[in-house]
Amino acid sequence: MKRLKDMLERSAFGVCSYLGEKMGISSARVRLYFIYISFVTLGSPVLLYLFTAFWLNLRTYIRKKNSWLWE
Repeated sequence: MKRLKDMLERSAFGVCSYLGEKMGISSARVRLYFIYISFVTLGSPVLLYLFTAFWLNLRTYIRKKNSWLWE
């Protein structure tokens, strides 16, 4: 079960984990709030989630490229 959870977290871009670490709360709680807010607002937080996932991937790519440049 833990392996499945880890796989899903990696494939879901790690946005909830990142936000949970930054706010100091568990990622499970962030996911739960995200689900609740999505139901109330009819899915509009999905756009915010996708934007954040794009931003995190871009940031990771830039960091990898910069570390390779300085080595």
